[in-house]
Amino acid sequence: MAPQRPDTRRRLLLASAAVVAAGALPTLRAADAPRVIAVHARRFTYSPNTIQLKRGEPVVLELTTEDTMMGFNAPDFGVRADIPLGAVVRVPLTPEKAGRFTFLCDVFCGSGHEEMSGTLVVDG
Repeated sequence: MAPQRPDTRRRLLLASAAVVAAGALPTLRAADAPRVIAVHARRFTYSPNTIQLKRGEPVVLELTTEDTMMGFNAPDFGVRADIPLGAVVRVPLTPEKAGRFTFLCDVFCGSGHEEMSGTLVVDG
């Protein structure tokens, strides 16, 4: 094997570093991705009805329903969405305050609608 010129050696090192960095990028992106929390609505409850969060941690709530149009409203965070039957609705949320906060259905879904709520528990 013929000796490599310094330019060739430098290019090989740079190319190798680029390949290694490109392989690490998906890992870095996955670590930065928000945590996904599945929330299932059905007359007249949410599952889970208590959701643990950390202040400043970005999450995405994936909302679904199985029986009728529902709503999701977390007024303390200015978050609201309709949940159509058969759809997955993704709602981003980054809580900036700690405490216990109510979320509720704000689309009338029947005689138990008034009791349909849950709690976001945000640790500081």
